[in-house]
Amino acid sequence: PGSPPPADSLLVRRIEEQIQRNAGKETEERGGGGGLEQVSFPPEDEDSDEDEDVESLLPHAQPQHKKQRVKLTPKPLLPEVEDDDDDDDSEDALNEFDFLGSGENGAGRRAGEGVELESHRGRLRGMLADLQDVDGLPPKPTAAGPPRPHEGSLGISSDVFIMDSIGGSAVSLGDLADLTVTNDNELSCDLPEGRDALKKTWSPKFTLRSHYDAVRGLAFLPAEAALVTASEDGTLKLWNLQKPVAPKKNAALDVEPVYAFRGHRGPVLTVAMGRDSSLCCSGGVDARIRCWRLPDLDMDPYDGYDPGVLSGVLEGHGDAVWGLAFNPAGDRLASCSADGTLRIWDPRRQEGACLGTYDAQSEHGVPTSVTFSATQPGHTVAAFRTGATVLYDVEAARPVLVLEARPGGGGSQVNQVVSHPSQPLTITASDDRGIRFLDNRTGKVVHSMVAHLDAVTCLAVDPNGVFLMSGSHDCSLRLWHLAHKTCVQELTAHRKKHEEAVHAVAFHPSRALSASAGADALAKVFV
Repeated sequence: PGSPPPADSLLVRRIEEQIQRNAGKETEERGGGGGLEQVSFPPEDEDSDEDEDVESLLPHAQPQHKKQRVKLTPKPLLPEVEDDDDDDDSEDALNEFDFLGSGENGAGRRAGEGVELESHRGRLRGMLADLQDVDGLPPKPTAAGPPRPHEGSLGISSDVFIMDSIGGSAVSLGDLADLTVTNDNELSCDLPEGRDALKKTWSPKFTLRSHYDAVRGLAFLPAEAALVTASEDGTLKLWNLQKPVAPKKNAALDVEPVYAFRGHRGPVLTVAMGRDSSLCCSGGVDARIRCWRLPDLDMDPYDGYDPGVLSGVLEGHGDAVWGLAFNPAGDRLASCSADGTLRIWDPRRQEGACLGTYDAQSEHGVPTSVTFSATQPGHTVAAFRTGATVLYDVEAARPVLVLEARPGGGGSQVNQVVSHPSQPLTITASDDRGIRFLDNRTGKVVHSMVAHLDAVTCLAVDPNGVFLMSGSHDCSLRLWHLAHKTCVQELTAHRKKHEEAVHAVAFHPSRALSASAGADALAKVFV
């Protein structure tokens, strides 16, 4: 060891000298003690010079009563002065710590002695540097470290087991990020090696906070970066996602709504957008379907309400309207209601707008969701609480094919049904945590998987037919690669309220945008 740099202060040198003296005295005291550590207590009436020296070096130390002062054995540190005697004393003190030793003659201790001494040297330098912080003031306390993250995205331990309702076998689900159960009971959530080019991820961009109750539905405008949301607070709101907003630190950007649509008596449950931005339809608990003309996106959000935005009301259902869907051409609207009926409408006509009605309650129960088949625009697909999924002929207003709910029959409530944009496939989301892929030609289940830890509530397929997004009451969104039926991303998007979480998801038809709506009265936009 070399001598300390000449730039060291008097305080540093005095502390080093004090440590040397204490280390030497401790070695002498241990000489006849058989390895037992002794702690000396100074007499009540006199103080040692060493104690006075240490107290004088700490100007901010609080004075203590003499009876309470205890001379503690210091940790053996190697002094940085060229003194052979002091080096030997320090080595003797270090030899008392036999936890590094191995073998009869302490060969392991000797081998690690140089590393241990260097460690003590570095620790001493750090202590002395801290003592000199802020012109001799005591060192500042360090901030507490960040809390440990939860185990898994939802804090679920790896010993959770759930019965696979699709395959009928007990499956260890573990963390949500590791959960994907297929018909073959294969567990996977990452793309296989060499397929990283197919992976696509989304990041939160905007948070839409203006609603006062759960957001039940949302729909993107076909050509603009804008969104319409439907809420249980009885309103629909239009959001312009291109308006400049002030960024918030460590949070998604907040956006103010451009316009609020008022007209429903009670919660609004669903919203659908036509082929162009001129027409938007919504349905709610009041059993009415209202058609809206969307105002200009650049309008002042503080302008008064314009009754002219309501272009018409479609009446005919006798109970809450749960689902709406436009056909690809935008000239037909399908609806399903708690009254057990499916209806086809011409939304641009007022009188005689209902073109057909099918009462499915006696055969399949209450419908929950409806969509048009992308490959066969003359067919609609409806899902039911009984777990049934039925393909209908729009013109004839009759069922064409009953799609198999699950291998062997039966099934739980289907919450949403969507159609693949380029293949004759219907995809369903069910209360049993499952997502199923049904063939519209044969009615058979071609693939099924346990996708979430709670009921799967909503689905959306991107316009290219490559990815599927699912939402669940387990508070998560999951992105799936359709060709490989594999999860490529999981997002925790919404908080639970009354045991519900995510209500709706959507992809923009022409832009790299997606969105989700939740029971926490928020809608979130991802890029």
